[in-house]
Formats: sequence, C-alpha cells, structure tokens
Amino acid sequence: MPWWTSFSLIGVACLLWLSGRRNPDDVIGLLEKLLAVVFGIVVVLVSRNYLLEALGLILALLLVPGDRRRSLISPHEDDLGGGDRY
Repeated sequence: MPWWTSFSLIGVACLLWLSGRRNPDDVIGLLEKLLAVVFGIVVVLVSRNYLLEALGLILALLLVPGDRRRSLISPHEDDLGGGDRY
C-alpha cells in the first residue's frame, strides 16, 4: 500500500474518531469510533509498514491512564505481600 494511501486512511480514521467523541448520540459515536479503529487496523495490517506499527504501539501505550501505567510498571505494595491486612 503506498504511503499516501496509508496517511489518507489514518487521517480519515482520526477525523472519524474525533467526530465520534463529539457526537451527542452514543450509538453513532460508537459506530464512528469502530470505523476509525477498523481503518487503523487495515493500515497497520495491510500496509506492513513497521514505522506505522511502532507509532501505533507507542500511541497505545500513551493512551493508558497514568495510574494504570504506574501499576503496570511497578505493582502496588499490597501485591508484594508487605502490608498488614489484619
């Protein structure tokens, strides 16, 4: 798949995602988000562009909320067995 096709599909996916977030109707917003995800998957899986795959992976890691990201890196103290439970 040529670069211009990949970037145009990514652009359409971004527009659909933003439109889905702003849409007051939950069902139509969810449909727009699903279409955006499908376009992103098509670009990543069909184009075999490793740079886009790496950028997508970095973006997915950045979308994880901060509290959850910290718990993925280091477990809570309770999980280590060091805290008093009783």
